[in-house]
Amino acid sequence: MSVQAPVTTQQRPPSGDRATGLRAAVRRRPLLWFFALTFALSWAAWTPYILSENGLGVWHFTFPGGRAGSQLTGVLPGAYLGPIASALLVTGLTEGRAGLRLWRARMLRFKVSWRWYLVVLVSVPAALTLASAALAGRGPALPSAAILAAYLPGLLIQMITTGLAEEPGWREFAMPRMQARYGPLTATLVVGVLWGCWHLPLFLTQWGGGPHVAWTVPVQFVAMTIAFSCVMTWVFNRSGESMPLVMLLHTGVNNFLSLAWSDMFPSLHDSDAARATLIAATAAALVLLAATRGRLGLPKR
Repeated sequence: MSVQAPVTTQQRPPSGDRATGLRAAVRRRPLLWFFALTFALSWAAWTPYILSENGLGVWHFTFPGGRAGSQLTGVLPGAYLGPIASALLVTGLTEGRAGLRLWRARMLRFKVSWRWYLVVLVSVPAALTLASAALAGRGPALPSAAILAAYLPGLLIQMITTGLAEEPGWREFAMPRMQARYGPLTATLVVGVLWGCWHLPLFLTQWGGGPHVAWTVPVQFVAMTIAFSCVMTWVFNRSGESMPLVMLLHTGVNNFLSLAWSDMFPSLHDSDAARATLIAATAAALVLLAATRGRLGLPKR
């Protein structure tokens, strides 16, 4: 058996050994590396947007396109660079091609019962409509024909932007590993907190209300991501880890709020949309936690 000579100040390991050392470190703590890279890469990419006139106003530049357009150029690059890029990098380093093939298989798992797609497509707007109607004290108005025509195309766009940017990391990479180590409930709570906190710098921008937003707004948002993560975990587990279905669930909320909500509830404000989402997510989470006794659809092994 060969023995490697000790490394001294006169002798350094070749670059291949250093790479192997990094890979070994990532293999020992893949989740830690994923979360650290996700935060570091996204927050670094969001810094120009936060410092611009769309945020703190330190950098005298405004991202073009108004509130919606500026988010595509200011927010979306950081969203792509964080969860999905970190998941691919850590998977490749720790599991190689086999891990990447499994990652791709989950991403392309469209073959689930049509009832699942129907449940997600109907239950998301239904739950948000009920919660919003409770806040408004009256029923919803019917959305316009233009809103109805744009709903499905908007959902497809959201799948490519928000869904593809976030869920391949938080749900596809983190949840199976977290559940195997800590169980479904603890894994869901941890991922829910980190998922919510990952968004926090954006509350200094137009995305989240600007630098003078009340501290209760991001706190409420993190509470919502924790509750909504319970629903996401249940769908992920019960659908056989179908990522298209999980992405559809996530983007269904965004699409309804950005397209139909203001037409249906003109008397409510943006802050009411956040409260309605929190109410709907919390109610659904409590029902699922009680019905599954905290298992959230994960089979007992």
